[in-house]
Amino acid sequence: MSTPATFCEAGFAHFRDGRHLDARVCCQQALAIDAEHTDAQHLMGLLFLQAKQYDDALEWIVRAIQRAPKPEYLASFGTVLQQHGRCEEALNFLDKAIQLRPDDAELWRQQGDIFIQLARLDQALRSFQQALKLNPQHHDAMYKSGVLLFKLGRNEEAIACLDLANSLVPNHTPTQRTRAWILYILKRYEESEAEGRRAHQLDPDNADTCNNLGLSLRRLGRNEEALAWFEKAIEIQPRFVDAFDNKLVALFHLHRFDEVFALSDRMKSIGLNSAATAWNVSLAHLLTGNFEAGWLGHQTRLNLPSAKYPQLPRPMWLGGEAIEGKTILVVADEGLGDTIQFVRYVPMLAERGARVVLVVQDPLHRLMSTLSGVSHCVPMSAVSTLPAFDLHCPISSLPLAFGTRLDTIPSRIPYLPCPPDSRIQAWDNRLGPRTKLRVGLAWSGDPAHVNDETRSIPLQTLSRILDVDATYVSLQKPPRPRDAAVLRERNDIVDPTADLTDFAETAALIACLDLVITVDTSVAHLAGALGHPTWILLPWTPDYRWLLDRTDSPWYPSVKLFRQTETREYESVLDRVSDELRARTIPFGSGSH
Repeated sequence: MSTPATFCEAGFAHFRDGRHLDARVCCQQALAIDAEHTDAQHLMGLLFLQAKQYDDALEWIVRAIQRAPKPEYLASFGTVLQQHGRCEEALNFLDKAIQLRPDDAELWRQQGDIFIQLARLDQALRSFQQALKLNPQHHDAMYKSGVLLFKLGRNEEAIACLDLANSLVPNHTPTQRTRAWILYILKRYEESEAEGRRAHQLDPDNADTCNNLGLSLRRLGRNEEALAWFEKAIEIQPRFVDAFDNKLVALFHLHRFDEVFALSDRMKSIGLNSAATAWNVSLAHLLTGNFEAGWLGHQTRLNLPSAKYPQLPRPMWLGGEAIEGKTILVVADEGLGDTIQFVRYVPMLAERGARVVLVVQDPLHRLMSTLSGVSHCVPMSAVSTLPAFDLHCPISSLPLAFGTRLDTIPSRIPYLPCPPDSRIQAWDNRLGPRTKLRVGLAWSGDPAHVNDETRSIPLQTLSRILDVDATYVSLQKPPRPRDAAVLRERNDIVDPTADLTDFAETAALIACLDLVITVDTSVAHLAGALGHPTWILLPWTPDYRWLLDRTDSPWYPSVKLFRQTETREYESVLDRVSDELRARTIPFGSGSH
């Protein structure tokens, strides 16, 4: 004879298998025998919840709870409240359910989901980790723990967690896709590519997967292949702005600049406006020498998410009004190298009759405090106590404000203050007798720079020039861990960088050297701005300021540029450097200097 319990048991089996109509029939049969059967009431509530009829779901589940407040009923009630957006109330019911059944991993998992909805990520992670203590095989808790660890910036832990999730449920598309992206963030591009291809096989119509795969390939220098994946992402999602932006960058790195401009026009024609696109197009204009369009577009950097320019109460000056008798605040708004490059315009402001208050990064403060034309120099750390001013201008907007063209670049060198003789003499004494050519070395820039992997090189790679007989002095501050290990093992590089407390000190040391060899980093700008002989190693697609296909720089007359070829490797570049360096050491070998 059938009882409410047997009907309920059959109903739940149908419900779990997705046969909701059959489940409802069983539920109704159970309730026809016993209208107050709590499991049947609960099942009816779940059926209404599945149908997104939340008010009916609440009514049925409340009836079950009133007669028997079982943990599963409380949890279901919490789910309905969560669907209504009443997450704090939902948490209260989950807490009660967990108190009644603290060893139920599923209840902890549900609590974690609610914490996610409330953006309380640390608490969500703790809930999922408790679920995993109770049930180490709980895939959903494992996967979500990995995602949360990633969102909390704990990327290595996230990858380890997602590895476990993948072992529990292989070929879970979200796991593969998330792993691919975290590996990309960790700069493990080859692994990211492999994981991205697996994710694409599992879900070939996902535009994000195609886009992210293209990014990995681009970072591996395989821009032609990357283009195909960005195009595939756009086919799937025709208004995918990020994919358009990334396609444009790939074309940029292939030096297909006409296509860069055409793609930008296409985006505008279909109403896709992106600050990132405008920024990259401006860089293409500047790199190819079209300064008029380039400097104007360069202003879009102030609209990028990474922009650091402060909100200031006075008008921004971009060259359109007289500044005689006015105080203008000039604020560093990009990297150290940009500040060094564009501070050359400050004396020109003073020549127009302006009083210039200059705000620079702390390491540059001492060096630039005595710069010609500066009335007052403020370090970034003290920016909260600025003097009164009438106008302000981001330092990287000065080329626009002065209408700079390729043939009007202010190239009066040096424009930085000469370091004190006492500091130069102290460094000269420290380096000892000048019996060989003194060569300063810098081989890497900011690791966070968007193109770090193309412009920085390992010290081990740079060391191929060290067989030329010279005195080598490290200007690299700080060296990366792997480079520091190499540096400790070598006795042919003097490393005084522990005492390079700021750029004024570095400038004094550079004054004692015969030559600086550096990648594109702040040291390159410092040496160039001091008018010191400087050789800069450049990637195939350099930063805009170095232009294309030339060995000199209109910004720094004392600079010589050594560029990668289309092979995009530094070994042949360094071989050219070695040859020229060897020729330059001959005067020392012959006893003259």
